Amino acid sequence: MKTLSIVMPVYNEKETLLEILSAVEGAPAAGLRKEIVLVDDFSADGTRTLLEKSVEGREGVRVLYHDRNRGKGAALRTGIARTTGDVVLIQDADLEYDPQEYPKLLAPILAGKADVVYGSRFAGGGAKRVLFFWHYVGNRFLTLFSNMFTNLNLSDMETCYKVFRGEVIRAIRIEEDRFGFEPEVTSKVARLRCRVYEVGIGYHGRTYEEGKKITWKDGLRAVWCILKYR
Repeated sequence: MKTLSIVMPVYNEKETLLEILSAVEGAPAAGLRKEIVLVDDFSADGTRTLLEKSVEGREGVRVLYHDRNRGKGAALRTGIARTTGDVVLIQDADLEYDPQEYPKLLAPILAGKADVVYGSRFAGGGAKRVLFFWHYVGNRFLTLFSNMFTNLNLSDMETCYKVFRGEVIRAIRIEEDRFGFEPEVTSKVARLRCRVYEVGIGYHGRTYEEGKKITWKDGLRAVWCILKYR
Protein backbone atom coordinates (compact mmCIF):
# COMPACT_ATOMS: atom_id res chain seq x y z
CA MET A 1 0.00 0.00 0.00
CA LYS A 2 1.26 3.48 -0.84
CA THR A 3 1.80 6.00 1.94
CA LEU A 4 0.67 9.61 2.31
CA SER A 5 3.01 11.67 4.50
CA ILE A 6 1.25 14.66 6.08
CA VAL A 7 3.68 17.28 7.40
CA MET A 8 2.22 19.66 9.97
CA PRO A 9 4.32 22.57 11.34
CA VAL A 10 3.06 23.61 14.77
CA TYR A 11 3.63 26.89 16.62
CA ASN A 12 1.43 28.03 19.50
CA GLU A 13 -1.64 26.08 18.37
CA LYS A 14 -2.81 24.66 21.71
CA GLU A 15 -6.43 25.58 21.04
CA THR A 16 -6.72 23.86 17.65
CA LEU A 17 -4.08 21.13 17.67
CA LEU A 18 -6.09 18.15 18.88
CA GLU A 19 -9.08 19.06 16.70
CA ILE A 20 -7.05 19.37 13.51
CA LEU A 21 -5.06 16.22 14.31
CA SER A 22 -8.28 14.23 14.76
CA ALA A 23 -9.58 15.68 11.49
CA VAL A 24 -6.39 14.62 9.70
CA GLU A 25 -6.48 11.13 11.22
CA GLY A 26 -10.10 10.68 10.15
CA ALA A 27 -9.82 12.26 6.71
CA PRO A 28 -10.25 10.14 3.56
CA ALA A 29 -6.93 9.55 1.85
CA ALA A 30 -7.86 7.71 -1.37
CA GLY A 31 -6.75 4.39 0.07
CA LEU A 32 -3.27 5.55 1.09
CA ARG A 33 -1.82 4.72 4.49
CA LYS A 34 -1.16 7.89 6.51
CA GLU A 35 2.09 8.94 8.11
CA ILE A 36 1.63 12.16 10.13
CA VAL A 37 4.74 14.17 10.99
CA LEU A 38 4.27 17.08 13.41
CA VAL A 39 7.09 19.57 14.01
CA ASP A 40 6.75 21.81 17.05
CA ASP A 41 8.63 25.04 16.36
CA PHE A 42 9.37 25.78 20.03
CA SER A 43 5.82 26.71 21.04
CA ALA A 44 5.45 28.78 24.19
CA ASP A 45 1.71 28.48 24.90
CA GLY A 46 1.54 24.94 26.26
CA THR A 47 1.41 23.24 22.86
CA ARG A 48 4.58 21.28 23.56
CA THR A 49 3.16 19.89 26.80
CA LEU A 50 -0.01 18.92 24.95
CA LEU A 51 2.04 17.12 22.32
CA GLU A 52 4.02 15.23 24.95
CA LYS A 53 0.95 14.18 26.95
CA SER A 54 -1.73 13.64 24.31
CA VAL A 55 -0.08 13.12 20.93
CA GLU A 56 3.19 11.24 21.35
CA GLY A 57 2.63 7.52 20.94
CA ARG A 58 -0.45 7.82 18.72
CA GLU A 59 -0.38 5.27 15.93
CA GLY A 60 0.95 6.67 12.69
CA VAL A 61 2.03 9.96 14.28
CA ARG A 62 5.61 11.16 14.71
CA VAL A 63 6.39 14.29 16.77
CA LEU A 64 9.59 16.30 16.28
CA TYR A 65 10.73 19.30 18.33
CA HIS A 66 12.81 22.37 17.54
CA ASP A 67 15.02 23.68 20.34
CA ARG A 68 14.29 27.28 19.30
CA ASN A 69 11.71 29.09 17.19
CA ARG A 70 12.93 28.96 13.59
CA GLY A 71 9.82 29.52 11.43
CA LYS A 72 7.38 27.60 9.25
CA GLY A 73 9.86 26.92 6.46
CA ALA A 74 12.38 25.49 8.91
CA ALA A 75 9.69 23.28 10.46
CA LEU A 76 8.70 22.02 7.02
CA ARG A 77 12.33 21.35 6.16
CA THR A 78 12.67 19.26 9.33
CA GLY A 79 9.43 17.40 8.72
CA ILE A 80 9.88 16.71 5.03
CA ALA A 81 13.33 15.23 5.67
CA ARG A 82 11.70 12.65 7.96
CA THR A 83 8.94 11.58 5.58
CA THR A 84 8.90 8.23 3.84
CA GLY A 85 5.66 8.55 1.88
CA ASP A 86 5.05 8.19 -1.84
CA VAL A 87 3.07 11.45 -1.57
CA VAL A 88 3.76 14.38 0.77
CA LEU A 89 1.06 16.88 1.78
CA ILE A 90 1.49 20.12 3.75
CA GLN A 91 -1.16 20.74 6.44
CA ASP A 92 -1.34 23.77 8.75
CA ALA A 93 -2.12 23.13 12.43
CA ASP A 94 -4.95 25.67 12.57
CA LEU A 95 -8.45 25.04 11.22
CA GLU A 96 -8.21 27.18 8.07
CA TYR A 97 -7.87 24.19 5.71
CA ASP A 98 -10.17 21.17 5.74
CA PRO A 99 -8.60 17.66 5.53
CA GLN A 100 -11.83 16.43 3.92
CA GLU A 101 -10.38 17.99 0.75
CA TYR A 102 -7.58 15.40 0.57
CA PRO A 103 -9.16 13.21 -2.14
CA LYS A 104 -9.40 16.04 -4.67
CA LEU A 105 -5.85 17.18 -3.84
CA LEU A 106 -4.47 13.67 -4.27
CA ALA A 107 -6.40 12.72 -7.40
CA PRO A 108 -4.11 14.27 -10.07
CA ILE A 109 -1.01 12.66 -8.56
CA LEU A 110 -2.61 9.25 -8.06
CA ALA A 111 -3.88 9.37 -11.65
CA GLY A 112 -0.30 9.84 -12.82
CA LYS A 113 -1.03 13.28 -14.28
CA ALA A 114 0.75 15.53 -11.78
CA ASP A 115 3.97 15.77 -9.78
CA VAL A 116 2.68 18.67 -7.67
CA VAL A 117 -0.83 19.87 -6.77
CA TYR A 118 -1.78 23.26 -5.29
CA GLY A 119 -5.10 23.76 -3.52
CA SER A 120 -6.36 27.16 -4.65
CA ARG A 121 -8.57 29.34 -2.47
CA PHE A 122 -9.40 31.42 -5.56
CA ALA A 123 -10.36 28.70 -8.05
CA GLY A 124 -13.80 27.58 -6.99
CA GLY A 125 -14.17 24.83 -4.44
CA GLY A 126 -16.03 25.00 -1.14
CA ALA A 127 -17.17 27.75 1.20
CA LYS A 128 -14.74 30.55 2.06
CA ARG A 129 -14.82 32.87 5.04
CA VAL A 130 -14.81 36.54 3.98
CA LEU A 131 -11.99 38.42 5.70
CA PHE A 132 -9.17 40.83 4.82
CA PHE A 133 -9.34 42.70 1.52
CA TRP A 134 -5.67 43.71 1.59
CA HIS A 135 -4.59 40.12 2.28
CA TYR A 136 -6.52 39.14 -0.83
CA VAL A 137 -4.82 41.88 -2.86
CA GLY A 138 -1.41 40.89 -1.48
CA ASN A 139 -1.94 37.22 -2.26
CA ARG A 140 -3.03 37.94 -5.83
CA PHE A 141 -0.08 40.30 -6.38
CA LEU A 142 2.47 37.81 -5.04
CA THR A 143 0.99 35.02 -7.15
CA LEU A 144 1.07 37.18 -10.29
CA PHE A 145 4.63 38.31 -9.55
CA SER A 146 5.72 34.72 -8.97
CA ASN A 147 4.02 33.57 -12.18
CA MET A 148 5.96 36.18 -14.16
CA PHE A 149 9.22 34.43 -13.26
CA THR A 150 8.09 30.79 -13.12
CA ASN A 151 5.87 30.95 -16.23
CA LEU A 152 3.19 29.06 -14.31
CA ASN A 153 -0.42 30.26 -14.30
CA LEU A 154 -1.26 29.56 -10.66
CA SER A 155 -4.09 31.43 -8.99
CA ASP A 156 -2.88 30.91 -5.39
CA MET A 157 0.87 30.51 -4.91
CA GLU A 158 0.61 31.26 -1.17
CA THR A 159 -1.81 28.43 -0.34
CA CYS A 160 -0.93 26.05 2.48
CA TYR A 161 -2.25 23.01 0.62
CA LYS A 162 0.63 21.82 -1.52
CA VAL A 163 0.98 18.14 -2.40
CA PHE A 164 4.07 16.56 -3.94
CA ARG A 165 5.27 13.22 -5.14
CA GLY A 166 7.60 12.26 -2.31
CA GLU A 167 10.70 11.93 -4.46
CA VAL A 168 10.14 15.44 -5.86
CA ILE A 169 9.87 17.37 -2.59
CA ARG A 170 12.63 15.40 -0.86
CA ALA A 171 14.97 16.29 -3.73
CA ILE A 172 14.36 20.03 -3.27
CA ARG A 173 16.70 21.87 -0.91
CA ILE A 174 14.53 24.20 1.19
CA GLU A 175 16.44 27.28 2.36
CA GLU A 176 13.78 29.67 3.67
CA ASP A 177 12.98 29.54 7.39
CA ARG A 178 9.68 31.45 7.45
CA PHE A 179 6.83 31.95 5.00
CA GLY A 180 9.30 32.40 2.15
CA PHE A 181 8.90 28.65 1.74
CA GLU A 182 5.89 29.25 -0.54
CA PRO A 183 7.56 31.27 -3.33
CA GLU A 184 10.81 29.33 -2.93
CA VAL A 185 9.29 25.90 -3.43
CA THR A 186 7.13 27.21 -6.28
CA SER A 187 10.19 28.55 -8.07
CA LYS A 188 12.12 25.32 -7.59
CA VAL A 189 9.19 23.15 -8.71
CA ALA A 190 8.95 25.25 -11.88
CA ARG A 191 12.68 24.97 -12.48
CA LEU A 192 12.41 21.18 -12.29
CA ARG A 193 9.66 21.35 -14.93
CA CYS A 194 7.28 19.43 -12.70
CA ARG A 195 3.75 18.80 -13.89
CA VAL A 196 1.76 21.19 -11.68
CA TYR A 197 -2.01 20.99 -11.21
CA GLU A 198 -4.34 23.23 -9.22
CA VAL A 199 -7.69 22.32 -7.64
CA GLY A 200 -10.24 24.58 -5.96
CA ILE A 201 -10.63 24.27 -2.18
CA GLY A 202 -12.60 25.88 0.61
CA TYR A 203 -10.96 28.21 3.12
CA HIS A 204 -11.89 29.08 6.68
CA GLY A 205 -9.47 31.93 7.47
CA ARG A 206 -8.97 33.31 10.93
CA THR A 207 -8.27 36.77 12.31
CA TYR A 208 -5.12 37.87 14.13
CA GLU A 209 -7.08 37.68 17.38
CA GLU A 210 -7.79 34.05 16.54
CA GLY A 211 -4.11 33.31 15.96
CA LYS A 212 -3.18 34.31 12.39
CA LYS A 213 0.58 34.87 12.20
CA ILE A 214 1.62 36.06 8.74
CA THR A 215 2.32 39.84 8.47
CA TRP A 216 3.16 42.45 5.84
CA LYS A 217 6.85 41.82 6.54
CA ASP A 218 6.40 38.27 5.26
CA GLY A 219 4.89 39.74 2.10
CA LEU A 220 8.02 41.81 1.53
CA ARG A 221 10.17 38.74 2.13
CA ALA A 222 8.07 36.85 -0.42
CA VAL A 223 8.88 39.49 -3.05
CA TRP A 224 12.56 39.09 -2.25
CA CYS A 225 12.30 35.29 -2.45
CA ILE A 226 10.59 35.44 -5.85
CA LEU A 227 13.53 37.47 -7.14
CA LYS A 228 16.14 35.39 -5.31
CA TYR A 229 14.97 32.01 -6.55
CA ARG A 230 13.77 33.02 -10.04
